[in-house]
Amino acid sequence: MMTGAANPHRGEAVLMIGGQPLVLRPTFAALVAAEEELGPLFALVERASAGQLRLSEMVALFWYALRERNGLERDDFAEAVAREGLAACTPALRSLIVQILKGAG
Repeated sequence: MMTGAANPHRGEAVLMIGGQPLVLRPTFAALVAAEEELGPLFALVERASAGQLRLSEMVALFWYALRERNGLERDDFAEAVAREGLAACTPALRSLIVQILKGAG
């Protein structure tokens, strides 16, 4: 997997997977791609705030926001996220949701 440091000025967040930091960058292009698969992002945010966000939706949002994939396959990434568990992924998810609400860069 890939490593790196997040740049908070770009709205980046770090997702720890298997002890390695993966940088999530919610660019406009990344969010548009996520929206194509998941539907309106504001509806996704509402589902998340109501505790109704599906694991597959969280994985998709993370996948599109990955700054670098370096040959990582989506199925392998999804399995790794599932192994980490929801509690470990919540800080990165929260950060992405904040960026969606205030405007990502």
